[in-house]
Amino acid sequence: MRTTVTFDDDVARLIADAQHRERRSFKQVVNDAVRRGLAQGAPAAPAYRVRVHHSEVHPGVDLTALNRLADELEDDALTSAPHA
Repeated sequence: MRTTVTFDDDVARLIADAQHRERRSFKQVVNDAVRRGLAQGAPAAPAYRVRVHHSEVHPGVDLTALNRLADELEDDALTSAPHA
């Protein structure tokens, strides 16, 4: 199959180096590199663990209203503060 591919500069250098080092054609170097890369398959997803955080928020608490609650508490504190 014939196709047009644009390689990044660093990849083109790697191909040229392999051609020179192995004394092989461009086609051979690229086909073998692609074949090896695809034979390995997709890289495995990195394993990770999620640490459970036990929250003090109880069911039924509207988390989207917490800013409103903070504003109300601040307003209460300001209105109940003794005036100088």
